[in-house]
Amino acid sequence: NAVKEYAVEDADITWQLAELFSPLLEKDEVTSLFNDVEMPLVHVLADMETEGIRIDIPALKQFSEELGTELIRLQEAIHASSGVQFNIDSPKQLGDVLFETLKLGGDSIKKTAKTGQYQTSEDILQEMSNAHPVIPLMLDYRSLRKLKGTYVDTLPEAADKVTGRVHTNYLQTVAATGRLASNDPNLQNIPIRTEKGREIRKAFVPRDENYQLLSADYSQIELRIIAHMSGDKNMQEAFRQGLDIHAATAAKVFNVDIATVTRDQRSRAKAVNFGIAYGQGAFGLSQNLGIPRAEAKAIIDDYFAQFPGVRTYMDEMIGFCRTNGYIKTLMGRRRYLPDITSGNNTVRAQAERIAINAPMQGTAADIIKVAMVRIHDELKRKRMRSKLLLQVHDELVFDAHNDEADELLPLVKDLMEGAMQLDAPLLVDIHLGKNWLEAH
Repeated sequence: NAVKEYAVEDADITWQLAELFSPLLEKDEVTSLFNDVEMPLVHVLADMETEGIRIDIPALKQFSEELGTELIRLQEAIHASSGVQFNIDSPKQLGDVLFETLKLGGDSIKKTAKTGQYQTSEDILQEMSNAHPVIPLMLDYRSLRKLKGTYVDTLPEAADKVTGRVHTNYLQTVAATGRLASNDPNLQNIPIRTEKGREIRKAFVPRDENYQLLSADYSQIELRIIAHMSGDKNMQEAFRQGLDIHAATAAKVFNVDIATVTRDQRSRAKAVNFGIAYGQGAFGLSQNLGIPRAEAKAIIDDYFAQFPGVRTYMDEMIGFCRTNGYIKTLMGRRRYLPDITSGNNTVRAQAERIAINAPMQGTAADIIKVAMVRIHDELKRKRMRSKLLLQVHDELVFDAHNDEADELLPLVKDLMEGAMQLDAPLLVDIHLGKNWLEAH
């Protein structure tokens, strides 16, 4: 009887909620997003979760031992460099060593209000990295320790004992931007920037010798979306010509020929391109590049002079959000930002940054979801043995059957690039490999 009540109530409440929410979908103009993207995606994600992805457990075990040895070496180096034996994993003891024993810090000394102990978070240590040789060692130690504890030792535990595959859970309703979230284990934040982090990707392998891994990655999708949404002709033209966008930006901003752009000019332009996408101002850019604020402001001013559409786009997004209380992606997904009218400058500025970035990030999320639904349908329709396994932000990972590789590559590339028509065309980098690192 209790089970009957419970089961019937489950269905009844779901029905009542559907009756309540359906008109709201119409009112917010997101019916198509719901019916054509999010609901079909449920089946795609269910299949991906069921498939899982195989990991090379012996390789991870060996990597764990290597990291263990390296951590002991770093521990000894930290003790020797600081001249003190202390528990490196204790933030309190580390704070005492840095700020009392070694008397470092100057202006960057911060204490927590609650316990009164020194703060030693990563960003504080990064700021002080030149103050003493022990700090870079400490940063290395922490990053390897996190790598070992969060991924290298835990991924084998999460794998199926028979198949050696890990099965993540994808969540559609967690990230405010519309991006998918992955947990238990989270496969979306496996590091790629450091050499040791990349080693972990090596341990993701095809299901058996008949397969390779295929990775397909949208190239600079957010910049292409901003070029489209802003209508900026200079930016769109650079993408249409297939130029290196950062070099093209540098050529415009520094008023030089694209062939003579230096590495330094390109990396500055790259920082501006990505900084602009996140609503970063002169202060943020000056910190990011380690240059004076006035110089950073001049670079940003020159950038907006060359790409006036981007400046207009940013102002329009903030204006639209102030008027309506939300921003929306090209497919109509909304993100409400009540803080946009806050009287507190810091809170309002943060909401303004989100108002600039969220339409781009959300549109990128919508585009890859459309691609996933179309690719999944096509693989099923053609009864292919290749399978979609992972989605990591702008990247899809497949088990590609060796006999189907020639068909799968163009199929995936075409469907991803055709997921939405933009004035700055979408571009996908696609590679095969015997592990995820090689394919990426």
